[in-house]
Amino acid sequence: MPSFARPSVLGEPLDPLPRQFAAFMRPELPGLLNEIRAEVTRAYPVYGRLLNGPDGDAIRQGVEQALTAFVDRVADPGRNSELRDELLRRFGRVEAYEGRDLEVLQGAYRLGARIALRRAKSLGRQHSLSPTLVLAFADALFAYVEELEAVTREGYAEVRERAASEVSALRRQLLHLLLASSPLPRTTVSELCRAAAWELPRTCFLVAVRPPAPEHIQAALDADVLADLDIPQPHLLVPGDVTPQRLDMLGSALAGTRAAVGLTVPVAGAADSVRWARRVLQFVDDGVVPDAPLVRCEDHLTTLWLLSDPALVGHLAARELAPLDELPAKRRDRLVETLRVHVSTRAPAEQVGEILGVHAQTVRYRLRALDTFLGDRLADPDHRFALEVALRSLHLRDHGTAE
Repeated sequence: MPSFARPSVLGEPLDPLPRQFAAFMRPELPGLLNEIRAEVTRAYPVYGRLLNGPDGDAIRQGVEQALTAFVDRVADPGRNSELRDELLRRFGRVEAYEGRDLEVLQGAYRLGARIALRRAKSLGRQHSLSPTLVLAFADALFAYVEELEAVTREGYAEVRERAASEVSALRRQLLHLLLASSPLPRTTVSELCRAAAWELPRTCFLVAVRPPAPEHIQAALDADVLADLDIPQPHLLVPGDVTPQRLDMLGSALAGTRAAVGLTVPVAGAADSVRWARRVLQFVDDGVVPDAPLVRCEDHLTTLWLLSDPALVGHLAARELAPLDELPAKRRDRLVETLRVHVSTRAPAEQVGEILGVHAQTVRYRLRALDTFLGDRLADPDHRFALEVALRSLHLRDHGTAE
């Protein structure tokens, strides 16, 4: 087999590392990933900002894939790295959009390799591995880093070559910076706006586009719309308010592509608008919100609020409904559903019975049972409100009823 130390083809098997070496490496990946993140963001603060920005999830996934693909290829030399390569190309695209050269990213890659090598030496001592094997690992690792850099350069070159003009590249960079978690000084934003020939609006709204975003979208947008469509989570920034004219424009430009329109916010709150829009798109995928070509967050505010933290909703429901935990599952479910309709509608037993499809007397029986189990909770305003919020949230999550 060819020597691993300097592979001539991207994706060539990692040789001469024995496949069993992967078994030692794989349990170390979670801790190694956290260590690399901490040390890289300490050495290169710019990546700390990016990890908290709109591309943070993609960056974290890319780092994880780079490490996992190395171990996978040791275990299975024929394993391809397509997912890893696409994520690395996105790294290169982000660097180009942010206006940096690749030296900073290459430095981060090499720092990560040094951390991994430090961990490998510790493993070698722990498992009494031969010095020759550890040296082979070092050669393999730094050859692998060269491979990562080469794939990243492909994505970087794509953006540089595709940028039709300096203004187009500046606008992409401006959008990235407007969505960054750390606000830029107003003078810096103003200078970028002038360079990009773009007037900074007082308000804006973001549009989350379901990937992949077709290339033709950009040409059909209004001239003042900022767009970033070549990323895992494509989005648009539209200056001003959500108006019928803007919606018509978006409907035409996005024809055939699902998207969610965020709320109108001050420009400084742009990241909130895109976060809400992405959440509503996820609700569509989960069946919580009805699908439509263009879904508006404005139409689903209660759903956004009630399901903003599903884990917390689960804890709240568990606390408020704890007195029912000892009941058989079927009886508990019937009582919970009756309680949900009762507290949501404040309707008499007859109407609750119609909604549930049961006799009013059955509803009265269940309500008396609930009063027995929940007691003061139903009379206390705070507990009653918590119960209603939790029950509405669980019903939305499990049944996808629209507002």
